[in-house]
Amino acid sequence: MHIVHFLDGRGPGHDLTYDDVFLVPSRSDVASRYDVDLSTVDGSGTTVPLVVANMTAVAGRRMAETVARRGGLVVLPQDVDPAAVADTVAWVKSRHLVLDTPLTLRPHDAVADALNLLPKRAHGAVVVVDGEDRPVGLVTETDTGAVDRFARLADVAQTDLVLVPADTEPRKVFEELHHRRQGLALAVDGTGRLAGVLSRTAALRSELYSPALDAAGRFRVAAALGVNGDVAAKAEALLAAGIDVLVVDTAHGHQDRMLDALRAVRGLQPDVPVVAGNVVSAQGTRDLVEAGADIVKVGVGPGAMCTTRMMTAVGRPQFSAVAECAATAAGLGAHVWADGGVRHPRDVALALASGASNVMIGSWFAGTHESPGDLQRDEAGRPFKESFGMASKRAVAARHASRDRDETAFDRARKALFEEGISTSRMYLDPARPGVEDLVDHICAGIRSACSYAGARSLPELHERAVVGVQSAAGFAEGRPLPTGW
Repeated sequence: MHIVHFLDGRGPGHDLTYDDVFLVPSRSDVASRYDVDLSTVDGSGTTVPLVVANMTAVAGRRMAETVARRGGLVVLPQDVDPAAVADTVAWVKSRHLVLDTPLTLRPHDAVADALNLLPKRAHGAVVVVDGEDRPVGLVTETDTGAVDRFARLADVAQTDLVLVPADTEPRKVFEELHHRRQGLALAVDGTGRLAGVLSRTAALRSELYSPALDAAGRFRVAAALGVNGDVAAKAEALLAAGIDVLVVDTAHGHQDRMLDALRAVRGLQPDVPVVAGNVVSAQGTRDLVEAGADIVKVGVGPGAMCTTRMMTAVGRPQFSAVAECAATAAGLGAHVWADGGVRHPRDVALALASGASNVMIGSWFAGTHESPGDLQRDEAGRPFKESFGMASKRAVAARHASRDRDETAFDRARKALFEEGISTSRMYLDPARPGVEDLVDHICAGIRSACSYAGARSLPELHERAVVGVQSAAGFAEGRPLPTGW
């Protein structure tokens, strides 16, 4: 059974959060962070240990495409109609493995149309195409700054375009962009039609990351379902849609409904990994694995949008929860995902060191171009997107409205009295990292360095070799940078 190795050999007699612990550097022969393999071994197919949580404000098709291209996995929310899930899965799996999906408009469209589209993609450009989908111009936010919103794109678009064949090697695309001092290449097929776009940074990333692919070489995508209703029928619909991982999800995973739901899902003999949660104890992990879970989701209350601990006192500090559940799962031949509570790359590294095979991230990714919400601006002009918890009044109301159409207004109002999540929160875009890929870079750089400090060339080696120390609040504060001086 895998256990966490503490610096003093024992660890404290109380539970720990990520802020309470640190990794001790060890002798290492890992010469470069790029020698570290971040692939996971839990059957999910991720090549970086990041899973986007099944939150309506975070997990959509743009997020699924972008994160899978960099090796992670997105779990589509359980509130989505199965037909819409099937459409999303088909769309994600049809995306190009290297080229980003372009934003396109016609020459006669207005600048206002481009302004509405530009925040949807981190590459920050709209391609103007003709009636044959051939690129004839490019519009960025800079091009729209001093013109009327009703001006035609044909009058404001850049026409000095970098056109490359769709099968051009990313390194050559980078060199062409560098030579031309341009930021975006437009990839075209043999007929000149637009096939996708590639930025300089994306060209670099294509050689740093390996996409998460299914057996047919297409992007992987997961989907969630709840424990109420006809679980078997819902699971069958998701499996028929072609999902690659099935997540059975409820806030309190250690309950009879979850165990019954897992048995119903396992009775279908799915050929994809089954994830279930959430729990925070060894017994909860054991019960879910024995009921049919391949992977157990760990975390009650640590999420940024979750008020469970303040409302109910229920939960457990996340580092200790993950460590105990991971040790139990390993003894049963299963794995765990650490769900929630990460706010810095260090937290992700600590979750992996404690035994998690993947780390789920929700609100941290809500404030990015790729999240489903519309970009808004506050009174000072700072861009943000709205996020909300999946046990909040807002999410619960939407869930019941779609599921219980025969329910009375009184019943709906009664349910709305109870919530365990924040219904609205502003997640500001980080000017330095406005896209989810920027955050993936940020997190993976931290994980790779953590592995090199521990002398680990893989995530299983990180768990085996990591030595964990316990620190005071002052110790955590000492490690924070002071970018603005004393």
